[in-house]
Amino acid sequence: MKTIVIIGGSKGIGNAIVNILLNECLVINISRTNPSLIHKNFTHYNCNILIDELPEIQNVDSLIYCPGSINLKPFERLKLDDFKKDYEINFLGAVRAIQKYLPNLKESKNSSILLFSTVASKLGMPFHTSVASVKSAIEGLVKSLAAEYAPNIRVNAIAPTVTDTTLASKLLRNDRQKEQMIERHPLKKYLNVEEVATMAAFLISEKALSMSGQIFQMDCGITSLKI
Repeated sequence: MKTIVIIGGSKGIGNAIVNILLNECLVINISRTNPSLIHKNFTHYNCNILIDELPEIQNVDSLIYCPGSINLKPFERLKLDDFKKDYEINFLGAVRAIQKYLPNLKESKNSSILLFSTVASKLGMPFHTSVASVKSAIEGLVKSLAAEYAPNIRVNAIAPTVTDTTLASKLLRNDRQKEQMIERHPLKKYLNVEEVATMAAFLISEKALSMSGQIFQMDCGITSLKI
């Protein structure tokens, strides 16, 4: 049974990934919030990824880093600290986790790393300066790591559009905003966490052994279609 380490698996997309993988994998969650979940295949470590010492884990077959931020402000209102905070949680936290568990991943066969970007890295959008910048750094990290550790460790990222999570609640506050968001996308929908979690489970599975260094756009058509 594979061992999957998920950073930030207590809420949102991360929690959906945990629930999809539980019956087939040993899932280790590292986050500041203890999820209300009891399962024989589930272990939780209460930990701040940016500050605390990360737990020692013997076997790691896949590492999934889920923490992120949606800091939407006009560029003129963004302070340098806003950029720093977004960079720390989105990028440096991922780097810290990867460096911690890289020796374990090297020892595993068919190991993988999965990170998260955003459609805003490909599609220029107002007020997305900070998040688009740090997620673009994630995309560069994915491609560089995939090249450096091929063929032993696969590295990919998912770049979702708006997903119905607590993190995106300000964008989906009422029925009017939800309808506007639906209309913005060519497929006339936005994402739910189960869709993204299903893609994540696929990308770390043996069904995706030929995929590395890729940024998978889950965009409901918004970055590539105009209809």
